[in-house]
Amino acid sequence: MPAWDAPKGALVASPVDAAPTLDGVADEAFWADAEDFVVDVDGGFGGYETKVNIKAVYTTDSVYFLVTYTDPTESWYRYPWVKQEDGTWKQDKDPDDKGGDNNLNYEDKLAFIWPINNSIEKFETKGCYTACHDGENPDLKPYGNKYTAGEGQLGDIWHWKSVRNLNQIDDQYLDWTQFNAETAKEAGRKSDPKESGGYSDNFASMPDPADATKTVPDKTMPGFTSPSIDLTTGAPGYILDSEKVALTKEELDAMPAGTIIPGIVKSEIVGDRGQISAGWVWADGMWTIEFGRLLNTASEFDVEFTDLAAQYFFGIAIFENAQVRHATQTAPSFLVFKPR
Repeated sequence: MPAWDAPKGALVASPVDAAPTLDGVADEAFWADAEDFVVDVDGGFGGYETKVNIKAVYTTDSVYFLVTYTDPTESWYRYPWVKQEDGTWKQDKDPDDKGGDNNLNYEDKLAFIWPINNSIEKFETKGCYTACHDGENPDLKPYGNKYTAGEGQLGDIWHWKSVRNLNQIDDQYLDWTQFNAETAKEAGRKSDPKESGGYSDNFASMPDPADATKTVPDKTMPGFTSPSIDLTTGAPGYILDSEKVALTKEELDAMPAGTIIPGIVKSEIVGDRGQISAGWVWADGMWTIEFGRLLNTASEFDVEFTDLAAQYFFGIAIFENAQVRHATQTAPSFLVFKPR
């Protein structure tokens, strides 16, 4: 067999015999041997920029990634509930948020976008910028919208959320839907289908004013607590659905002013949306994220790595305690698979 040379500038996935344990520790020997691939991202909120180190390996049926990057703070204080001096409850939000643009009390996130079947025009040269529409409807969404240029152009979004995800990366997709305040507030960003699980806001419930046999969210107070949270800080910033304990009005009233309860209840996602398994650790100013999925998920909303001789383009973004104002790379990257 002739020697194989990787294309210049490629992220190379090396073949391995066994899958890594996706725990954010990355102590398998093959991670040390895997090739480093570094992406510079900048332009995040407050001037945030960093170098993202990516490694990749693959087995006979799955592909795995290791991502590390510097982040001075672990952001988990994602607008929790805080008991006020007058006895009411209020979510601690960014007072400067003018519409889905929280840059104060949020979480750390990471996102990959992969064209599905190479359908996004000009992605190989412009990357994610082909779908960025900054400045649209600035009175409603200060940061703009994301959607592809035309019908049939689809992207696979892998959207890791440090607070809202549990043992998974959120599997989403991008299409050509333009912003509509009533029907498409997220424009082209959508989530893959799911059967159950995921995350939800921690709201109490109350009788539906229109139908007393039903309940609706009561957005004036939290609905659940957990024995695993610190009521003085709100750490770790979420409530596991498996541990949630319903709160009564009397229990909420008895809590002292300053009590903090997380605003998110979460569980693992079941279904297409939950096909990317992951584990992560923040330590000493550094995120370490391990994740992986099947080479072929058989989903119309996913990029499929079925041709191991092909190049797969992608773009990456880092959100440092920011809802939308992410740091990005200036040009796309691409993944190749080293032959066995």
